[in-house]
Amino acid sequence: MWLFLGTEIMFFTAFIGSYIVLRLGSNGWPTRYEDTHINVLLGGINTFVLIVSSYCVVVAHEAMAQKSFARARGYLWVTTILAFLFLGIKGIEYKGKIDHDILPGRIPETSSQAMVKVADQLEELVRERFHAYTHADVIKAERPADIIGIAPLVQALPSAERPSSLTDAEFKAFQASSVVDYDLFQQWLDLKQHIVADVSLDSPALTADYLAKREELAEGARLPALKLEEVRERLARLKTSGPLKVKAGDASPEQSGSPEQAAATGDAGQDAVTALNSQMAGLISARVFDPHPMVYGNIFASCYFIMTGFHAIHVIVGMILFGMVLKQGSSLNERWTDWVENSGLYWHFVDLVWIFLFPLLYII
Repeated sequence: MWLFLGTEIMFFTAFIGSYIVLRLGSNGWPTRYEDTHINVLLGGINTFVLIVSSYCVVVAHEAMAQKSFARARGYLWVTTILAFLFLGIKGIEYKGKIDHDILPGRIPETSSQAMVKVADQLEELVRERFHAYTHADVIKAERPADIIGIAPLVQALPSAERPSSLTDAEFKAFQASSVVDYDLFQQWLDLKQHIVADVSLDSPALTADYLAKREELAEGARLPALKLEEVRERLARLKTSGPLKVKAGDASPEQSGSPEQAAATGDAGQDAVTALNSQMAGLISARVFDPHPMVYGNIFASCYFIMTGFHAIHVIVGMILFGMVLKQGSSLNERWTDWVENSGLYWHFVDLVWIFLFPLLYII
């Protein structure tokens, strides 16, 4: 057991040593809660939970030595329950990271990456909304994944004829939602074009007007570049007002969201479109994160998940070891004393590793 624990110590020492080198050698390492969503309180509670569980293992081993097997089982049950509690709290922490998309390879580290991520999340939402039309056969499309090709069909839906497969109420609901969904598409396309052209949202992008303005520029000059703050402001307005009330750079009164199109939805009318627009604002708030570049964010997330993840695996292994003892029930006897002792040593090692991980990841 001691030899095995020696290999485990080397295993985690490699992780911890690598983390320290990366942490000290990376100027601007993310430390703010707003960046990392590291919850010190939950980490502190988990530290207390593991310390108490280690004490319970010591008492359980002492009870085994005294042949008080019922008492030993009781303390091992407490240890196992505390282990479940530890994993539950860790699951809450992981959920917080996942909800904020703080995952390796998914964190923008520059302003341009942050803007691209906003466009990608909007595109994902547009695809999901357009899929509803093709899936319900409201729109017939040869290439359902081609949202640019489907967009004109969505735009024309308020004045289209009802398919025989839908009731009047169902079709009117699709007509009303198409007004909002097409405008969402326009917002995504406009942002995507400005990112590709790298021009300010105040200027046209990838259109005839854009080409004309470029021709007017003096040699060596360029149109104003797109700034992260512009994207933040546009997204904030989308989350507050919805896509209908936020004018895209190349939008015109005749495009979707106009009173004429809303009226074409029949009984659903403007009230239904307005309500759907408010719902879309809430959906954008939930699905599209504010652009927030985090330098070294992906390295941080990789270190966090690999160290806490492997530690959690070791916790599960310890629970299995205790579970094999508890499985004996009232048949538990002195033959399991060495098993409990070795399992206890392993559990103390798991506790000790967390004692190092907690200050490194949560406090320092």
